[in-house]
Amino acid sequence: MTAPLPELERLRSSIDNMDSILLHTLAERFKLTQQVGQLKAEHDLPPADINREARQIERLRKLARESGLDPVFAEKFLKFIVAEVIRHHERIRDGAPATPQSKTP
Repeated sequence: MTAPLPELERLRSSIDNMDSILLHTLAERFKLTQQVGQLKAEHDLPPADINREARQIERLRKLARESGLDPVFAEKFLKFIVAEVIRHHERIRDGAPATPQSKTP
């Protein structure tokens, strides 16, 4: 098997770096949404906010268009994240940890 082209390796390395940035950014976002979930639980607010979600979808669709990203993909991505956030908020409301403790194999 021959060694990959240097340009391919450079691009893959950049992609790996971007994946790291995305995951770290997502982790920071979830830390903030955990705080939101705690506030909602303390003030007996519902885990989901349909109006906010609609505004966020429109905002992200606009940002996606401006960035040259498919707005449908951006909406699907946001809905996936919001569904997880709502699940965390429901767990917080019910008195459980927002995320179950992961088990390392």
